[in-house]
Amino acid sequence: MQDTILELKDVSVYQKENLVLNNISLKVKKGEFVYLIGKTGSGKSSFMKTLYGDLALREGDGNIVDMDLKTLKEKDIPFLRRKLGIVFQDFKLLPDRTINNNLLFVLKATGWKDASKMEVKIEEVLDKVGMKTKGFKFPHELSGGEQQRIAIARALLNDPELILADEPTGNLDPQTSVEVMKVLQEINKTGRTILMATHDYALILKYPSKTLKCDENKVFEVVQRGI
Repeated sequence: MQDTILELKDVSVYQKENLVLNNISLKVKKGEFVYLIGKTGSGKSSFMKTLYGDLALREGDGNIVDMDLKTLKEKDIPFLRRKLGIVFQDFKLLPDRTINNNLLFVLKATGWKDASKMEVKIEEVLDKVGMKTKGFKFPHELSGGEQQRIAIARALLNDPELILADEPTGNLDPQTSVEVMKVLQEINKTGRTILMATHDYALILKYPSKTLKCDENKVFEVVQRGI
């Protein structure tokens, strides 16, 4: 498992009793940047939710950041999510507190205690996404692209082994999408693994990388020109 960060074998994904995806077998190695594409309703979000423990894995075998998805208990989910960075399409920032306090909330919730270490960590992740001067602002004072940068910074707080980005540019205009994409590319260059669900084919053509496709209840790798 040393250089494999995600491995699925014969996995089926269910939403309640509905089979969404079946017979998935794939590997993602450390340091890869992988796209997950597919039409709306093709199962991308259900696939992502299975990876971060929101949907239970009922069929097949799955291992992510050295944790077994098949035997994952409710109490293990917070521990799994500390090893993952999750970036959502709608940012999920807390509107009633500043950016610094949004990030502080996450650190406290994941067991950090030392105030000075927390301060240093917040500054470090904001610096990585080019938002070091925005910590005192509230989410509504930032543009969509800036809010998504903050969401990426939040995902970096616990030095995750894998970042799951679910349509991170879905609510952004093309120019802003490229800016957010550049941030993700820079993070990937530092050795972090990223799995990004998207339907933005322009980005994939601009930044080609390994691509998985959800289609007809399957997930499979596609060559770039076959998109």
